[in-house]
Amino acid sequence: MDPVIVVGAGPVGLALALALAAQDVPSVVLDEGDGSDDPRPARTAILRSDTAELVARLGCTTLGDEGARWVGWRLMRRKQLMRELALDEPGGGTPAPLHIPQHALTRGLRDAVAGQDLVRLVTGSRLDALEQDGRGITAHTRGPGARRWRGSHLVGCDGARSTVRKLLGIRFPGRTAVERHAVAALRADLPWPDEALVHRQPPWRGGGEEVSARPLADGVWRLDWLLPSRGELVTPDALVARLRDTLAGWCGETPPYELIDTGVYTLHHRLARRWRAGRAFLAGDAAHLLGAVGTQGLDEGLRDVGNLSWKLAVDWHHGASETLLDSYQAERRTAVAARLRAADQSLPILRGGGLRTYLPGAARGHDALLADGHLGHGPLGAPPSYPHSPLTPLRAEAQTAVSTPPGGPVVDVRVTAPDGTTVRLGDRLGRGRLLVLLVAPGTGVWDRRHWLTAGVMPRLAAAVTSLPVRAELLVTEAYPGASAHSVLLVRPDGHLVAAFGGVRPSDLYAAADTARGGAPSAGSEESEEPAPDRTANVN
Repeated sequence: MDPVIVVGAGPVGLALALALAAQDVPSVVLDEGDGSDDPRPARTAILRSDTAELVARLGCTTLGDEGARWVGWRLMRRKQLMRELALDEPGGGTPAPLHIPQHALTRGLRDAVAGQDLVRLVTGSRLDALEQDGRGITAHTRGPGARRWRGSHLVGCDGARSTVRKLLGIRFPGRTAVERHAVAALRADLPWPDEALVHRQPPWRGGGEEVSARPLADGVWRLDWLLPSRGELVTPDALVARLRDTLAGWCGETPPYELIDTGVYTLHHRLARRWRAGRAFLAGDAAHLLGAVGTQGLDEGLRDVGNLSWKLAVDWHHGASETLLDSYQAERRTAVAARLRAADQSLPILRGGGLRTYLPGAARGHDALLADGHLGHGPLGAPPSYPHSPLTPLRAEAQTAVSTPPGGPVVDVRVTAPDGTTVRLGDRLGRGRLLVLLVAPGTGVWDRRHWLTAGVMPRLAAAVTSLPVRAELLVTEAYPGASAHSVLLVRPDGHLVAAFGGVRPSDLYAAADTARGGAPSAGSEESEEPAPDRTANVN
Protein backbone atom coordinates (compact mmCIF):
# COMPACT_ATOMS: atom_id res chain seq x y z
CA MET A 1 0.00 0.00 0.00
CA ASP A 2 1.21 3.53 -0.76
CA PRO A 3 2.68 5.67 2.03
CA VAL A 4 1.11 8.82 3.45
CA ILE A 5 2.51 11.95 1.77
CA VAL A 6 3.39 14.71 4.23
CA VAL A 7 4.02 18.11 2.63
CA GLY A 8 6.28 20.27 4.77
CA ALA A 9 9.21 19.38 7.02
CA GLY A 10 8.68 21.77 9.90
CA PRO A 11 7.96 20.53 13.43
CA VAL A 12 4.36 19.55 12.60
CA GLY A 13 5.21 17.66 9.41
CA LEU A 14 8.12 15.81 10.99
CA ALA A 15 6.07 14.98 14.10
CA LEU A 16 3.25 13.62 11.94
CA ALA A 17 5.62 11.33 10.03
CA LEU A 18 7.05 10.01 13.30
CA ALA A 19 3.59 9.55 14.81
CA LEU A 20 2.53 7.52 11.77
CA ALA A 21 5.71 5.42 11.94
CA ALA A 22 4.95 4.63 15.61
CA GLN A 23 1.74 3.04 14.30
CA ASP A 24 3.51 1.13 11.49
CA VAL A 25 2.42 3.51 8.73
CA PRO A 26 5.09 4.60 6.20
CA SER A 27 5.31 8.17 4.94
CA VAL A 28 7.16 10.38 2.48
CA VAL A 29 7.93 13.91 3.71
CA LEU A 30 8.31 16.44 0.90
CA ASP A 31 10.62 19.26 2.00
CA GLU A 32 10.77 22.31 -0.23
CA GLY A 33 14.09 23.34 1.38
CA ASP A 34 17.50 21.74 1.41
CA GLY A 35 17.15 20.07 4.80
CA SER A 36 19.32 22.54 6.69
CA ASP A 37 18.17 24.43 9.76
CA ASP A 38 18.28 28.22 10.06
CA PRO A 39 19.34 28.91 13.66
CA ARG A 40 17.27 31.81 14.97
CA PRO A 41 17.50 31.87 18.79
CA ALA A 42 14.77 34.53 18.97
CA ARG A 43 12.32 32.16 17.27
CA THR A 44 11.24 29.79 20.00
CA ALA A 45 8.52 27.29 20.79
CA ILE A 46 6.65 26.94 24.08
CA LEU A 47 5.18 23.48 24.57
CA ARG A 48 2.56 22.64 27.18
CA SER A 49 2.92 19.39 29.09
CA ASP A 50 0.74 17.34 26.70
CA THR A 51 2.54 18.44 23.53
CA ALA A 52 6.00 18.20 25.14
CA GLU A 53 5.19 14.61 26.13
CA LEU A 54 4.03 13.86 22.58
CA VAL A 55 7.29 15.16 21.09
CA ALA A 56 9.33 13.22 23.63
CA ARG A 57 7.46 9.99 22.79
CA LEU A 58 8.32 10.55 19.15
CA GLY A 59 12.04 10.42 19.95
CA CYS A 60 13.06 14.10 19.93
CA THR A 61 16.26 14.19 22.01
CA THR A 62 16.90 17.95 22.05
CA LEU A 63 14.19 18.68 24.62
CA GLY A 64 16.39 17.84 27.59
CA ASP A 65 19.60 19.48 26.42
CA GLU A 66 18.27 22.60 24.70
CA GLY A 67 14.85 23.05 26.30
CA ALA A 68 14.18 24.85 29.57
CA ARG A 69 11.35 24.31 32.05
CA TRP A 70 10.50 27.35 34.13
CA VAL A 71 10.43 27.08 37.92
CA GLY A 72 8.01 29.98 38.30
CA TRP A 73 5.88 32.59 36.57
CA ARG A 74 5.13 36.11 37.74
CA LEU A 75 2.97 39.00 36.59
CA MET A 76 3.83 42.64 37.35
CA ARG A 77 1.94 45.84 36.69
CA ARG A 78 3.91 49.07 36.84
CA LYS A 79 6.04 48.58 39.98
CA GLN A 80 3.82 46.05 41.71
CA LEU A 81 4.00 42.24 41.76
CA MET A 82 0.43 41.13 41.03
CA ARG A 83 0.74 37.37 40.85
CA GLU A 84 3.41 34.74 41.42
CA LEU A 85 3.17 31.01 40.76
CA ALA A 86 5.59 28.19 41.47
CA LEU A 87 5.56 25.64 38.65
CA ASP A 88 5.98 21.86 38.74
CA GLU A 89 5.61 21.71 42.51
CA PRO A 90 5.64 18.20 44.05
CA GLY A 91 2.17 16.80 44.48
CA GLY A 92 0.61 18.66 41.55
CA GLY A 93 0.10 22.30 40.78
CA THR A 94 0.70 24.10 37.53
CA PRO A 95 2.89 22.16 35.04
CA ALA A 96 5.87 24.06 33.72
CA PRO A 97 5.88 24.78 29.98
CA LEU A 98 8.93 23.68 28.02
CA HIS A 99 10.71 26.52 26.14
CA ILE A 100 13.05 25.61 23.29
CA PRO A 101 14.45 27.33 20.16
CA GLN A 102 12.39 26.16 17.23
CA HIS A 103 15.46 25.22 15.19
CA ALA A 104 16.57 22.93 18.05
CA LEU A 105 13.13 21.29 18.15
CA THR A 106 13.19 20.80 14.38
CA ARG A 107 16.71 19.35 14.52
CA GLY A 108 15.68 16.87 17.22
CA LEU A 109 12.74 15.72 15.13
CA ARG A 110 14.93 15.45 12.01
CA ASP A 111 17.38 13.29 13.95
CA ALA A 112 14.51 11.03 15.01
CA VAL A 113 13.33 10.79 11.40
CA ALA A 114 16.85 9.85 10.28
CA GLY A 115 16.68 6.78 12.51
CA GLN A 116 13.22 5.73 11.35
CA ASP A 117 12.98 3.24 8.46
CA LEU A 118 9.31 4.03 7.77
CA VAL A 119 9.92 7.72 7.00
CA ARG A 120 11.53 9.00 3.82
CA LEU A 121 12.51 12.69 3.85
CA VAL A 122 12.93 14.18 0.35
CA THR A 123 14.48 17.66 0.10
CA GLY A 124 14.22 20.09 -2.80
CA SER A 125 10.67 18.94 -3.53
CA ARG A 126 8.21 21.75 -4.19
CA LEU A 127 4.58 20.71 -4.62
CA ASP A 128 3.09 21.69 -7.98
CA ALA A 129 -0.17 19.74 -8.45
CA LEU A 130 -2.51 17.24 -6.78
CA GLU A 131 -4.80 14.55 -8.18
CA GLN A 132 -7.18 12.29 -6.24
CA ASP A 133 -9.10 9.15 -7.02
CA GLY A 134 -10.96 6.50 -5.06
CA ARG A 135 -7.83 4.62 -4.00
CA GLY A 136 -5.24 7.29 -3.37
CA ILE A 137 -3.73 10.68 -4.14
CA THR A 138 -0.94 11.77 -6.50
CA ALA A 139 1.38 14.70 -5.82
CA HIS A 140 3.54 16.27 -8.52
CA THR A 141 6.69 18.13 -7.48
CA ARG A 142 9.00 20.40 -9.45
CA GLY A 143 12.59 21.42 -9.03
CA PRO A 144 15.76 19.30 -9.26
CA GLY A 145 13.92 16.26 -7.90
CA ALA A 146 10.73 16.71 -9.92
CA ARG A 147 8.66 13.56 -9.95
CA ARG A 148 5.26 12.01 -9.34
CA TRP A 149 4.45 10.69 -5.84
CA ARG A 150 1.64 8.27 -5.11
CA GLY A 151 0.15 8.16 -1.61
CA SER A 152 -2.75 6.70 0.33
CA HIS A 153 -3.41 10.13 1.90
CA LEU A 154 -1.75 13.54 1.84
CA VAL A 155 -1.40 16.02 4.70
CA GLY A 156 -0.47 19.66 4.12
CA CYS A 157 1.83 20.75 6.95
CA ASP A 158 3.33 23.47 4.77
CA GLY A 159 2.66 26.57 6.81
CA ALA A 160 0.65 29.76 6.59
CA ARG A 161 1.12 30.09 2.82
CA SER A 162 0.22 26.44 2.28
CA THR A 163 0.42 25.27 -1.32
CA VAL A 164 -1.74 22.27 -0.41
CA ARG A 165 -4.50 24.53 0.88
CA LYS A 166 -4.36 26.66 -2.27
CA LEU A 167 -4.42 23.64 -4.60
CA LEU A 168 -7.46 22.32 -2.76
CA GLY A 169 -9.21 25.69 -3.13
CA ILE A 170 -9.81 26.07 0.61
CA ARG A 171 -10.38 29.59 1.92
CA PHE A 172 -8.35 30.88 4.90
CA PRO A 173 -10.30 33.80 6.40
CA GLY A 174 -9.45 35.64 9.59
CA ARG A 175 -7.91 38.75 11.12
CA THR A 176 -4.61 40.34 10.13
CA ALA A 177 -2.05 41.85 12.52
CA VAL A 178 -3.90 41.22 15.78
CA GLU A 179 -0.63 41.65 17.67
CA ARG A 180 2.88 42.77 16.79
CA HIS A 181 6.01 42.12 18.86
CA ALA A 182 9.66 43.11 18.87
CA VAL A 183 11.82 40.22 20.06
CA ALA A 184 15.35 39.79 21.35
CA ALA A 185 17.33 36.74 22.47
CA LEU A 186 20.17 37.59 24.83
CA ARG A 187 22.37 36.16 27.51
CA ALA A 188 22.17 38.11 30.79
CA ASP A 189 21.66 37.71 34.54
CA LEU A 190 18.12 38.79 35.42
CA PRO A 191 16.68 39.10 38.94
CA TRP A 192 14.49 35.96 38.72
CA PRO A 193 16.60 33.01 37.50
CA ASP A 194 14.63 30.41 35.53
CA GLU A 195 11.32 32.23 36.06
CA ALA A 196 9.14 33.73 33.35
CA LEU A 197 7.77 37.26 33.69
CA VAL A 198 4.99 39.28 32.10
CA HIS A 199 5.29 42.99 32.95
CA ARG A 200 2.32 45.17 32.06
CA GLN A 201 2.68 48.94 31.78
CA PRO A 202 6.32 49.00 32.94
CA PRO A 203 7.08 52.32 34.69
CA TRP A 204 10.15 53.41 32.70
CA ARG A 205 10.05 55.71 29.72
CA GLY A 206 9.39 53.91 26.45
CA GLY A 207 8.38 50.71 28.27
CA GLY A 208 5.27 50.35 26.16
CA GLU A 209 2.17 48.43 27.08
CA GLU A 210 3.74 45.06 27.93
CA VAL A 211 7.06 43.21 27.94
CA SER A 212 7.74 39.57 28.76
CA ALA A 213 10.92 37.69 29.67
CA ARG A 214 11.08 33.92 29.27
CA PRO A 215 14.17 31.84 30.08
CA LEU A 216 15.78 29.40 27.68
CA ALA A 217 18.64 26.96 28.32
CA ASP A 218 22.23 28.06 28.91
CA GLY A 219 21.40 31.43 30.49
CA VAL A 220 19.59 32.77 27.41
CA TRP A 221 16.39 34.81 27.65
CA ARG A 222 13.76 35.74 25.09
CA LEU A 223 12.24 39.18 25.58
CA ASP A 224 9.05 40.27 23.77
CA TRP A 225 7.76 43.83 23.62
CA LEU A 226 4.13 44.34 22.59
CA LEU A 227 3.96 46.93 19.81
CA PRO A 228 1.01 48.74 18.24
CA SER A 229 -0.55 46.33 15.73
CA ARG A 230 0.12 48.80 12.94
CA GLY A 231 2.96 51.24 13.41
CA GLU A 232 6.28 52.42 12.15
CA LEU A 233 9.18 50.08 11.61
CA VAL A 234 11.35 49.19 14.59
CA THR A 235 14.94 50.05 13.73
CA PRO A 236 17.87 48.11 15.22
CA ASP A 237 18.95 51.19 17.20
CA ALA A 238 15.45 51.67 18.61
CA LEU A 239 15.25 48.00 19.62
CA VAL A 240 18.62 48.12 21.40
CA ALA A 241 17.54 51.28 23.23
CA ARG A 242 14.33 49.55 24.28
CA LEU A 243 16.33 46.54 25.46
CA ARG A 244 18.74 48.64 27.53
CA ASP A 245 15.90 50.61 29.13
CA THR A 246 14.07 47.40 30.00
CA LEU A 247 17.13 45.76 31.59
CA ALA A 248 17.82 48.94 33.56
CA GLY A 249 14.20 49.03 34.73
CA TRP A 250 14.44 45.49 36.06
CA CYS A 251 17.99 45.55 37.41
CA GLY A 252 18.45 49.19 38.53
CA GLU A 253 21.02 49.73 35.81
CA THR A 254 21.76 48.05 32.51
CA PRO A 255 23.75 44.89 33.35
CA PRO A 256 26.28 43.25 31.01
CA TYR A 257 24.48 41.32 28.29
CA GLU A 258 25.19 39.50 25.04
CA LEU A 259 22.67 40.19 22.31
CA ILE A 260 22.25 37.04 20.21
CA ASP A 261 19.31 37.64 17.91
CA THR A 262 16.48 40.11 17.26
CA GLY A 263 13.35 40.28 15.18
CA VAL A 264 9.87 41.71 14.75
CA TYR A 265 6.90 39.46 14.09
CA THR A 266 3.21 39.99 13.45
CA LEU A 267 0.50 37.62 14.66
CA HIS A 268 -2.54 36.81 12.54
CA HIS A 269 -5.68 34.86 13.45
CA ARG A 270 -6.95 32.67 10.62
CA LEU A 271 -8.89 29.42 10.34
CA ALA A 272 -9.25 27.30 7.20
CA ARG A 273 -12.84 26.66 6.15
CA ARG A 274 -12.21 22.95 5.65
CA TRP A 275 -9.49 20.68 7.01
CA ARG A 276 -10.30 17.70 4.82
CA ALA A 277 -10.89 17.34 1.08
CA GLY A 278 -11.19 13.66 0.19
CA ARG A 279 -7.86 12.03 0.96
CA ALA A 280 -6.12 15.36 1.62
CA PHE A 281 -5.93 17.04 5.04
CA LEU A 282 -4.50 20.23 6.55
CA ALA A 283 -2.59 20.50 9.83
CA GLY A 284 -0.64 23.13 11.76
CA ASP A 285 -0.28 26.63 10.32
CA ALA A 286 -1.76 25.45 7.04
CA ALA A 287 -5.06 25.01 8.91
CA HIS A 288 -4.90 27.72 11.57
CA LEU A 289 -2.95 30.74 12.76
CA LEU A 290 -3.12 31.96 16.35
CA GLY A 291 -0.75 33.22 19.02
CA ALA A 292 -2.10 36.39 20.63
CA VAL A 293 -2.36 36.76 24.42
CA GLY A 294 0.17 34.00 25.04
CA THR A 295 -1.57 31.25 23.05
CA GLN A 296 0.72 28.90 21.15
CA GLY A 297 0.11 27.93 17.54
CA LEU A 298 2.67 25.11 17.54
CA ASP A 299 0.88 23.50 20.48
CA GLU A 300 -2.27 23.30 18.38
CA GLY A 301 -0.34 21.95 15.39
CA LEU A 302 1.06 19.13 17.50
CA ARG A 303 -2.42 18.39 18.83
CA ASP A 304 -3.50 18.10 15.20
CA VAL A 305 -0.79 15.46 14.81
CA GLY A 306 -1.97 13.42 17.80
CA ASN A 307 -5.56 13.54 16.59
CA LEU A 308 -5.04 12.84 12.89
CA SER A 309 -2.25 10.26 13.01
CA TRP A 310 -4.23 7.48 14.68
CA LYS A 311 -7.20 7.99 12.38
CA LEU A 312 -5.01 7.77 9.28
CA ALA A 313 -3.39 4.67 10.80
CA VAL A 314 -6.79 3.00 11.23
CA ASP A 315 -7.66 3.76 7.61
CA TRP A 316 -4.26 2.64 6.32
CA HIS A 317 -4.29 -0.70 8.13
CA HIS A 318 -7.97 -1.64 8.27
CA GLY A 319 -10.03 0.88 6.32
CA ALA A 320 -11.97 3.58 8.14
CA SER A 321 -15.45 5.02 7.99
CA GLU A 322 -16.10 8.51 6.68
CA THR A 323 -17.24 9.33 10.21
CA LEU A 324 -13.77 8.62 11.60
CA LEU A 325 -11.95 10.63 8.93
CA ASP A 326 -14.40 13.53 9.17
CA SER A 327 -14.02 13.58 12.96
CA TYR A 328 -10.56 15.14 12.56
CA GLN A 329 -12.10 18.36 11.28
CA ALA A 330 -15.09 18.10 13.61
CA GLU A 331 -12.87 17.85 16.68
CA ARG A 332 -9.79 19.89 15.89
CA ARG A 333 -11.35 22.75 13.94
CA THR A 334 -13.98 23.19 16.66
CA ALA A 335 -11.31 23.23 19.37
CA VAL A 336 -9.08 25.73 17.56
CA ALA A 337 -12.07 27.91 16.69
CA ALA A 338 -12.95 28.06 20.39
CA ARG A 339 -9.34 29.01 21.19
CA LEU A 340 -9.38 31.77 18.56
CA ARG A 341 -12.73 33.01 19.81
CA ALA A 342 -11.42 33.17 23.40
CA ALA A 343 -8.32 35.09 22.29
CA ASP A 344 -10.32 37.51 20.15
CA GLN A 345 -12.69 38.17 23.04
CA SER A 346 -9.76 38.74 25.41
CA LEU A 347 -7.90 41.19 23.18
CA PRO A 348 -10.25 44.17 23.63
CA ILE A 349 -10.30 43.57 27.39
CA LEU A 350 -6.53 43.35 27.75
CA ARG A 351 -5.47 45.83 25.07
CA GLY A 352 -8.42 48.16 24.68
CA GLY A 353 -8.15 50.26 27.86
CA GLY A 354 -11.04 52.66 28.43
CA LEU A 355 -13.53 52.61 31.29
CA ARG A 356 -13.58 48.81 31.64
CA THR A 357 -9.98 48.98 32.86
CA TYR A 358 -11.11 50.75 36.01
CA LEU A 359 -14.12 48.61 36.87
CA PRO A 360 -13.94 46.73 40.22
CA GLY A 361 -12.13 43.43 39.83
CA ALA A 362 -11.00 44.25 36.30
CA ALA A 363 -7.31 43.98 37.12
CA ARG A 364 -7.72 40.54 38.69
CA GLY A 365 -9.70 39.39 35.66
CA HIS A 366 -6.97 40.64 33.34
CA ASP A 367 -4.34 38.82 35.38
CA ALA A 368 -6.29 35.57 35.14
CA LEU A 369 -6.64 35.91 31.37
CA LEU A 370 -2.91 36.43 30.92
CA ALA A 371 -2.09 33.48 33.18
CA ASP A 372 -4.45 31.28 31.16
CA GLY A 373 -2.80 32.21 27.88
CA HIS A 374 0.81 32.01 29.04
CA LEU A 375 0.52 28.89 31.21
CA GLY A 376 -2.03 26.84 29.29
CA HIS A 377 -5.18 27.14 31.39
CA GLY A 378 -8.82 27.66 30.58
CA PRO A 379 -10.24 28.51 27.15
CA LEU A 380 -6.98 30.20 26.09
CA GLY A 381 -4.64 27.29 26.68
CA ALA A 382 -5.90 24.10 28.31
CA PRO A 383 -5.66 20.82 26.36
CA PRO A 384 -8.89 20.41 24.39
CA SER A 385 -11.84 18.17 25.10
CA TYR A 386 -14.13 16.74 22.44
CA PRO A 387 -17.45 16.21 24.27
CA HIS A 388 -19.56 16.63 21.13
CA SER A 389 -17.39 14.49 18.88
CA PRO A 390 -19.06 11.87 16.69
CA LEU A 391 -16.61 9.44 18.32
CA THR A 392 -17.94 10.11 21.84
CA PRO A 393 -20.86 7.79 22.76
CA LEU A 394 -24.06 9.31 24.00
CA ARG A 395 -24.22 8.94 27.75
CA ALA A 396 -25.98 5.73 28.74
CA GLU A 397 -27.02 4.32 32.08
CA ALA A 398 -24.16 1.83 31.88
CA GLN A 399 -21.60 4.63 32.05
CA THR A 400 -20.20 5.90 35.32
CA ALA A 401 -18.81 9.32 36.21
CA VAL A 402 -15.07 9.87 36.73
CA SER A 403 -13.10 13.10 37.02
CA THR A 404 -12.49 13.11 33.25
CA PRO A 405 -15.61 13.77 31.15
CA PRO A 406 -16.12 11.81 27.92
CA GLY A 407 -13.97 13.40 25.23
CA GLY A 408 -11.56 14.89 27.77
CA PRO A 409 -7.83 14.15 28.08
CA VAL A 410 -7.16 11.39 30.60
CA VAL A 411 -5.00 11.76 33.70
CA ASP A 412 -1.50 10.28 33.33
CA VAL A 413 -1.76 7.68 36.11
CA ARG A 414 0.63 4.79 36.64
CA VAL A 415 -0.55 1.58 34.98
CA THR A 416 0.45 -2.08 34.87
CA ALA A 417 0.56 -3.92 31.55
CA PRO A 418 -0.17 -7.68 31.14
CA ASP A 419 3.57 -8.40 30.99
CA GLY A 420 3.93 -6.98 34.51
CA THR A 421 5.69 -3.73 33.58
CA THR A 422 4.58 -0.57 35.36
CA VAL A 423 4.65 2.65 33.34
CA ARG A 424 2.74 5.90 32.92
CA LEU A 425 -0.51 5.75 30.98
CA GLY A 426 0.94 8.33 28.60
CA ASP A 427 3.68 5.90 27.63
CA ARG A 428 1.06 3.61 26.03
CA LEU A 429 -0.50 6.32 23.87
CA GLY A 430 0.14 6.85 20.18
CA ARG A 431 0.45 3.18 19.26
CA GLY A 432 -2.68 2.92 17.15
CA ARG A 433 -4.83 0.98 19.58
CA LEU A 434 -7.49 1.71 22.16
CA LEU A 435 -6.61 1.34 25.84
CA VAL A 436 -8.90 -0.41 28.29
CA LEU A 437 -8.06 0.61 31.84
CA LEU A 438 -9.33 -1.32 34.88
CA VAL A 439 -9.27 0.47 38.24
CA ALA A 440 -8.23 -2.21 40.74
CA PRO A 441 -6.92 -1.09 44.16
CA GLY A 442 -4.17 -3.35 45.48
CA THR A 443 -2.72 -4.10 42.05
CA GLY A 444 0.75 -3.32 43.34
CA VAL A 445 0.82 -6.40 45.55
CA TRP A 446 -0.62 -8.85 43.04
CA ASP A 447 1.50 -11.77 41.95
CA ARG A 448 2.38 -10.92 38.36
CA ARG A 449 2.25 -14.60 37.36
CA HIS A 450 -1.44 -14.92 38.25
CA TRP A 451 -2.99 -11.47 37.94
CA LEU A 452 -4.72 -12.13 34.59
CA THR A 453 -6.68 -14.97 36.22
CA ALA A 454 -7.75 -12.97 39.30
CA GLY A 455 -11.15 -11.41 39.99
CA VAL A 456 -12.86 -9.77 37.01
CA MET A 457 -9.75 -9.98 34.83
CA PRO A 458 -10.64 -13.14 32.82
CA ARG A 459 -14.01 -11.70 31.78
CA LEU A 460 -12.53 -8.29 30.96
CA ALA A 461 -9.62 -9.80 29.01
CA ALA A 462 -12.08 -11.82 26.92
CA ALA A 463 -14.14 -8.68 26.26
CA VAL A 464 -11.05 -6.75 25.14
CA THR A 465 -10.06 -9.55 22.77
CA SER A 466 -13.52 -9.39 21.18
CA LEU A 467 -13.53 -5.63 20.47
CA PRO A 468 -13.88 -4.51 16.82
CA VAL A 469 -10.50 -2.75 16.95
CA ARG A 470 -7.15 -3.54 18.52
CA ALA A 471 -6.98 -2.67 22.21
CA GLU A 472 -4.58 -3.10 25.12
CA LEU A 473 -5.67 -4.02 28.62
CA LEU A 474 -4.08 -2.08 31.49
CA VAL A 475 -4.67 -1.91 35.23
CA THR A 476 -4.23 0.99 37.65
CA GLU A 477 -4.41 1.28 41.43
CA ALA A 478 -6.58 4.38 41.23
CA TYR A 479 -7.99 6.96 38.84
CA PRO A 480 -9.39 10.32 40.01
CA GLY A 481 -13.10 10.06 40.67
CA ALA A 482 -13.31 6.35 39.77
CA SER A 483 -14.52 3.61 42.08
CA ALA A 484 -13.02 0.14 42.28
CA HIS A 485 -13.63 -2.05 39.21
CA SER A 486 -14.42 0.93 36.96
CA VAL A 487 -13.40 0.33 33.35
CA LEU A 488 -12.20 3.25 31.20
CA LEU A 489 -11.95 3.16 27.41
CA VAL A 490 -9.27 5.53 26.09
CA ARG A 491 -8.50 6.61 22.52
CA PRO A 492 -4.96 6.31 21.08
CA ASP A 493 -4.52 10.09 21.49
CA GLY A 494 -5.38 9.98 25.20
CA HIS A 495 -9.00 11.17 25.18
CA LEU A 496 -11.63 9.30 27.19
CA VAL A 497 -14.27 7.47 25.19
CA ALA A 498 -16.38 6.20 28.09
CA ALA A 499 -16.19 4.85 31.65
CA PHE A 500 -18.24 1.96 33.00
CA GLY A 501 -19.04 0.75 36.49
CA GLY A 502 -17.76 -2.80 36.17
CA VAL A 503 -17.15 -5.17 33.27
CA ARG A 504 -19.87 -4.72 30.64
CA PRO A 505 -18.73 -6.48 27.45
CA SER A 506 -21.61 -5.36 25.21
CA ASP A 507 -21.39 -1.72 26.33
CA LEU A 508 -17.61 -1.76 25.96
CA TYR A 509 -17.96 -3.17 22.44
CA ALA A 510 -20.51 -0.50 21.49
CA ALA A 511 -18.26 2.29 22.82
CA ALA A 512 -15.24 0.93 20.94
CA ASP A 513 -17.30 0.75 17.75
CA THR A 514 -18.35 4.39 18.22
CA ALA A 515 -14.74 5.40 18.86
CA ARG A 516 -13.67 3.96 15.49
CA GLY A 517 -16.53 5.78 13.76
CA GLY A 518 -18.50 2.63 13.06
CA ALA A 519 -17.76 0.02 10.42
CA PRO A 520 -15.35 0.95 7.61
CA SER A 521 -16.77 2.45 4.46
CA ALA A 522 -17.92 0.08 1.74
CA GLY A 523 -15.05 -1.15 -0.40
CA SER A 524 -12.33 -0.44 2.14
CA GLU A 525 -10.05 -3.20 3.29
CA GLU A 526 -10.39 -4.32 6.90
CA SER A 527 -8.21 -6.66 8.91
CA GLU A 528 -7.22 -6.81 12.53
CA GLU A 529 -3.48 -6.95 11.82
CA PRO A 530 -1.49 -5.04 9.17
CA ALA A 531 -0.54 -7.10 6.14
CA PRO A 532 3.17 -8.02 6.00
CA ASP A 533 3.78 -6.23 2.69
CA ARG A 534 2.13 -2.92 3.58
CA THR A 535 5.42 -1.16 4.24
CA ALA A 536 6.30 -1.48 0.57
CA ASN A 537 6.67 1.61 -1.62
CA VAL A 538 8.41 3.63 1.10
CA ASN A 539 11.60 3.98 -0.92
